Amino acid sequence: MIGKSKAVDTAPVQEKISTLIGVGSVFNGDFVVQDTIRVDGTINGNCSCKGTLILGEEGKIVGNISAQNVFISGQVKGDIVSTGKLEVLSTGRVTGDISARKLVVDEDAYFDGRCSMTADKTVGAAKQNVKE
Repeated sequence: MIGKSKAVDTAPVQEKISTLIGVGSVFNGDFVVQDTIRVDGTINGNCSCKGTLILGEEGKIVGNISAQNVFISGQVKGDIVSTGKLEVLSTGRVTGDISARKLVVDEDAYFDGRCSMTADKTVGAAKQNVKE
């Protein structure tokens, strides 16, 4: 269909952010949140989120991430499992393996690891079995 354009998924602007780790803040240990989280500080540990995880440009996570949707503008050293969309923006740096249903890696983004795509919501189940 000429003239029709496909809608582009973007970061959830209207989602309520229930948890915020501010610039300069450091959290050591595993972190679990039920809704959407934005990280502009540092998390040293695994991060599990049932909603959306947004990592700002100043944000850093050293540990594994598990969330429905993940938007990376900062730095991640660890594996990422997304049951929805994973987007590494142009300022994002990911060192680790990723598993997602939908993947977007912007130009100038950095990704060093393996990528596994899946069509169902059991993302990461096979991945966890491999690592054990």
